[in-house]
Amino acid sequence: MAKEQTEKRMVEAITPRDENFTQWYTDVVLRAELIAYSNVKGFMVYKPAGYAIWERIREHLDRRFKETGVQNVYLPLIIPESLLQKEKDHVEGFAPEVAWVTEGGSEPLTERMCIRPTSETLFCDYYKDAIGSYKDLPQLLNQWCSVVRWEKETRPFLRSREFLWQEGHTAHATAEEAAERTQMMLDLYADCLAEDLAIPTIKGRKTEKEKFAGAKETLALEALMHDGRALQAGTSHNFGDGFAKAYGVQYAGKDNRLHYVHQTSWGMTTRMIGALIMVHGDDSGLVLPPRVAPVQIRIIPIRQKEEGVLDAAESVRQAIVTAYPERKLRVQVDASDRSPGFKYAEQEMRGIPLRIEIGPKDLERGVCVLVRRDTREKEECAIADVASRTDALLATIQKDMYARAKAHLDAHIYDAVTREAFADAFTETKGFVRAMWCGERACEEKIKEELNVTSRCIPAAQEKIADSCICCGREARQLVLWGRAY
Repeated sequence: MAKEQTEKRMVEAITPRDENFTQWYTDVVLRAELIAYSNVKGFMVYKPAGYAIWERIREHLDRRFKETGVQNVYLPLIIPESLLQKEKDHVEGFAPEVAWVTEGGSEPLTERMCIRPTSETLFCDYYKDAIGSYKDLPQLLNQWCSVVRWEKETRPFLRSREFLWQEGHTAHATAEEAAERTQMMLDLYADCLAEDLAIPTIKGRKTEKEKFAGAKETLALEALMHDGRALQAGTSHNFGDGFAKAYGVQYAGKDNRLHYVHQTSWGMTTRMIGALIMVHGDDSGLVLPPRVAPVQIRIIPIRQKEEGVLDAAESVRQAIVTAYPERKLRVQVDASDRSPGFKYAEQEMRGIPLRIEIGPKDLERGVCVLVRRDTREKEECAIADVASRTDALLATIQKDMYARAKAHLDAHIYDAVTREAFADAFTETKGFVRAMWCGERACEEKIKEELNVTSRCIPAAQEKIADSCICCGREARQLVLWGRAY
């Protein structure tokens, strides 16, 4: 018993979430073995458990991309400085974060090369040769890669100097097609987050101050973490023809005249793993939605050395995976030489959605015990029915996790119609605040300076909740979602 209690404490040594959210997050990341710190400051090691979650997210996104006609490519890691300089706003936006290569081998380079912080310039350089006429359009491309941005402060998944992502880049004949693709990809991200990651979001448009450097318009999704802070969950940018003019990306139209293409770019990163942790996790560790969980079901044999127990556990695993071959359910038997208490605690810490317990007494009665990770609810199930019941439970868990996250989001959106109420909302509550804005950048910057609050987005669903700007009192133009963010 003492050994079992010691082992259990080892995997449960996580700071309570509501006591110190920051430390809780770090504890979960490290104890669930998602990330390890490397000896290169600001660069992280994605351990198998963490990388496996990214693989699941990538799989869902990639399938959705391809259903809209997108193809994958890969472009170079480094960008010549002269190429980067062609789009002034873009360069200025990324200049503080760029890492430079100045030597090749032992020889100094004739021109500095930056390690890609993003790839708009590379795609423009590619498109100017790949696009000749309207017949070459649209170009619907995406690449899975890493980028480097020299962040001053780093935090696992949320902000690091190198992170993994996908960046889609498309080129179109008309402004209307580009606008349609920009919205399409934002909607795709929202669907993926809701259906696969069980994370609800708010759709909107970034202000001029917050939009992507060089973009005509940036659409964004905002998610709310358990501690009331916002996390930008995905962006889709409409570049218009600005980049095309800077890089000379033209096509011959049906009218035999040259036209500039209209471009978009859209991306989602490994910070979504951080979002999963902060939206769904609890004091025991991760709580993963079944659709992105690397292991969906873990079977734990009780008194496994007794005759027939391990065989029964394996038979249950086989019954589940063969019953629904198209689902490719990810089921694992924990036959390790550790106590059941340790195995239960580890399963909870790693966020595995469903646990099956089976021991000698269960076998005598032809049953097993199913335990949900999200609610810890237990139920007895006939072994003959285990395949159908676990399949149904996984679907229920996925649905319930989204519903709880949506309820949390809805309960933490507040309206403020006076400046005093606006300030009080960020001292007395945690979450998003909806308030009217005049549209002036000076007011946006003043709010950030005084309250450490930023405009998260101009919600797509607009309504007028007051006549005057929350900051200056002048006539309001837009409803804005405000918050403190990661």
